[in-house]
Amino acid sequence: MAKLAQTIAKYVVKGHFTVNGIIEKHDVIGALFGQTESLLGQDLDLRELQKCGKIGRIEVEVNTQHGKSSGKVMVPSSLDIAETALIAASLETVDRIGPCNVNVKIEAVEDLRDVKRKQILERAKILLSKTMSNIPETSSLSDELMESVRTMEIEEYNGLPAGPDVKSGDSVIFCEGRADVLTLLRHGVKNAVAVGGTSISKEIPELSRKKEVTVFVDGDRGGDIIIEELKQIAEIDFITKAPVGKEVEELTKKEIFKALRDKVPLSSYKSNSKNIGKSNDNGGSKKVVVRSVKTNEKNESKSFFGFMKKKPSSENSPANRDVRQKRSVSRQGADENTKKFLKEQLDKIIGTKAAAIFEEDNKFAGRVPIKELGNVISKLENPTAIVIDGELDLELLKTAEQSTINCIGCTEKTNLTSSKISIVSL
Repeated sequence: MAKLAQTIAKYVVKGHFTVNGIIEKHDVIGALFGQTESLLGQDLDLRELQKCGKIGRIEVEVNTQHGKSSGKVMVPSSLDIAETALIAASLETVDRIGPCNVNVKIEAVEDLRDVKRKQILERAKILLSKTMSNIPETSSLSDELMESVRTMEIEEYNGLPAGPDVKSGDSVIFCEGRADVLTLLRHGVKNAVAVGGTSISKEIPELSRKKEVTVFVDGDRGGDIIIEELKQIAEIDFITKAPVGKEVEELTKKEIFKALRDKVPLSSYKSNSKNIGKSNDNGGSKKVVVRSVKTNEKNESKSFFGFMKKKPSSENSPANRDVRQKRSVSRQGADENTKKFLKEQLDKIIGTKAAAIFEEDNKFAGRVPIKELGNVISKLENPTAIVIDGELDLELLKTAEQSTINCIGCTEKTNLTSSKISIVSL
């Protein structure tokens, strides 16, 4: 007998039966074929329909208990609904299976396409909900477009990154670097200008005399340092800062405008930097060694050196004798733990093209561009270690040997050696 593939069946006739006796599957199937033969004519004979593939394989389940049998029957059909209904009704005329009486009852003619349509509908709902959740609102698309356009408006003011309104506007905002200017532009603030790299540009004082100036800096000690430097060389009207621990480039639109609304006149500003203007124990003034800024746009994290004591000038002074004693102790301690520490720091600094400086007990002192490292460590009092994202050159090694530095880490291998300093590379 030919089978009708389930994939082409349109309907399924579902029914159940009860028998006063014990029967098997083949008994049921035989009775269905035998007792409906020629009942509806040659065109609707079950055997003929099955041979030509219009009726599929008849499925029968039989359960026997206490001398009685019951079960289910399913007949797949690719006939139209009227012909299928006739076949279904003819099955109920079967009244005996073998020697036993049987009662056949058709429960339903199920439209398989309707089942598929329900499945399709449910699946379509799921797919549509996922798609709709990824479609941005028109307002967000507009905001994104405007942010992109504003970012493209960044210009230069005498070599400094600036917004398009710096030249024409009556007021200007001094921020630290290019990333800060871009952030302000992205949120519609077009009159910001970066004050420069590690030293404030000479253009800034002149610009401050022409316009109303608001200084907008990060909410850390580095921000206080920038403010103090600008106070000495520029004419400042207002000051504001990012929330404590945050950088301007990290702020949301709401935080930016809140900070600008909360700006205070210079006369009302109180610095949070505790060391500004203080003197050391020997009466010498403390000086700002360097302020390290972003070395590139991708690495926009900032670190700042504070106010370091001047290095003792006399080679035979007590302070310098202490320096040599510290180096001797530290060199003896350049063990596996020290090497492990250096490699951990190298992993953190790789890709920054900068150098990090540490003091006693591996205390982080700050980060600077590599080209400024030699000048910085020559002015620090007690640096003990440096890590460099790059190659160690001879000039820098000699400078380090003249300081209290006892170990150096670098991301590139080097052939340089030192009897005073341990050198570790990745």
